[in-house]
Amino acid sequence: MLKKYVLFTANLTDPMKPTIIIGGGIIGLFTAYYLQKSGIPSIIIDKGDMQDTTSTGNAGMIVPSHIIPLAAPGMISKGIAWMFSSKSPFYIHPKLDRKLLEWSWLFYRSANQRHVERSIPFLKNISLLSKSLYQDFRLEHQASADLQLEEKGLMMLYQTAGVEKEEIEFAHLARKHGLEAEILSTADIASIEPNLEVNARGAVLFPGDAHLSPAALFHYLKNYLKTKGVTFYANQEVLGFEKKGGKISSVITAHGPIEGEKFMFCAGAWSASLAQMLGFNLPMMGGKGYSFLQENNPEIKQASILTEMKVAVSPYGNQVRFGGTMEIAGTDERINLNRVKGIFESINRFYPSFQAKFPEKEQIWKGLRPCSPDGVPYIGQAPGYENAWFGTGHGMMGISMAPATGKILSDLHQGDLSSMDLKAFEVGRF
Repeated sequence: MLKKYVLFTANLTDPMKPTIIIGGGIIGLFTAYYLQKSGIPSIIIDKGDMQDTTSTGNAGMIVPSHIIPLAAPGMISKGIAWMFSSKSPFYIHPKLDRKLLEWSWLFYRSANQRHVERSIPFLKNISLLSKSLYQDFRLEHQASADLQLEEKGLMMLYQTAGVEKEEIEFAHLARKHGLEAEILSTADIASIEPNLEVNARGAVLFPGDAHLSPAALFHYLKNYLKTKGVTFYANQEVLGFEKKGGKISSVITAHGPIEGEKFMFCAGAWSASLAQMLGFNLPMMGGKGYSFLQENNPEIKQASILTEMKVAVSPYGNQVRFGGTMEIAGTDERINLNRVKGIFESINRFYPSFQAKFPEKEQIWKGLRPCSPDGVPYIGQAPGYENAWFGTGHGMMGISMAPATGKILSDLHQGDLSSMDLKAFEVGRF
C-alpha cells in the first residue's frame, strides 16, 4: 500500500497545502524562490539527485541579445548540411519516431520570417526582465552569494565573410529593437583579449549581456530555499496524478501520492511526458549539449560565441568553460564523443595559442535542453486545468530566462495578471 504524504496540515490555523513544483532545475528553483517571497509554501520534486543537472554545467549566459528563436529561416538548409557531420553544431537523429516527426514538422512550419518577427518582442521582453531580476537578486544576496556574475557583454566572433554578413545584419536588427550592438574590428578584439591571439575576421559585441557560474547559482539557490522551509524530494519519479473536475489533487510517485494545492511543471525535457499524463500534447524534444572546463591559459577574458561552430566560451578567472552543440535526441543522455570533439577542435581554430586539453569522459558535462518546435518557451496555464501551470521549453535559454519565468509563474499562481504579454508562450498553442 502506498504511503501518503500529508504536508503542512499540522497547524490548523493555516490549512494551506503547499504548491508542488515538479522539476528541480533552475526554473523550478526560481519559481520556488518567488513563491517563498510571497509567503507560499512549496515542495520541489525531481527525478534526479539534484546535484549535477542540466542547470549546473551550461554556459551560464544571460543574453537579452538572443531575440531570434531557434526556428528561423535558414535553419532548415543549415540543418540538412550539418546532418552529414558528426561534429556539427546542430544535429537531428534521423529515425522513425512519431514524436520526433511531429516536432520536426512543427519546426519546419515555424522556420519562417513571420514567426521570427512575431517572436522577437516576446523573447526580448522576457530576457530583459530576467536580467533586471538577476541584478535585483545579486543586490539582495551579494553578502552571501558568489555567483561569479560578470556584466561584460557577449562577443560574437566570426571567421568567414558569410557569417560576418549574418552577424552584422543581426546587429542592425538588435539596434532596431532597442538593444546595444557594437561591430568590432580585429584591433578592437585584440584590445578586449590582450592575453592571446584571436583568429577572427571580426566580431559583434552585445554590451547588455552577462554570464555567471550556473553551478554556483544552482547550489546557492537550492541551499537558500532549504533555509526558508522549501521541501525537496530528490530521486522521485512522477508516475501519474490524482485529478478530478479540472484540478490536480496529488502527484503519484513510487513512494506514494504527494498532495498539493497548486502545481507547477518545470521539468525540462521530461515535461512532454508529464503533459501526456495530464491528457494533452506538449511537443518537446531534448536538445543535448556538452561542455567542459579548462585551465584558462593563456587567459581568455571575454565571454564569447565562436559563431561558425556555435561554441560558447565562459571565462571564470583561472577556469573557462567551452560548451555547445544542439543534438535533438529526445531524452537520450549518452555522451557522443564526436560532438565533444567538434567543440574541442573549435578552441584552437579561434584561439591558436590556448593550451587546450581534450577532457576525460568523466569531465564532460552533458545536459538535455528542453526544445519547443518553434523555439519559444511554454509559460502559462495547463490546458484543461485550473491549478496547473507550465514553465519549460526554453532551449539554450534556461539560465537566461529563469528568474522571469519563475516570477511570471508565481504571479499567475496568485491570480495576478502578468505585466508582460504572454500570448506567444501559450502552453496549448500546438
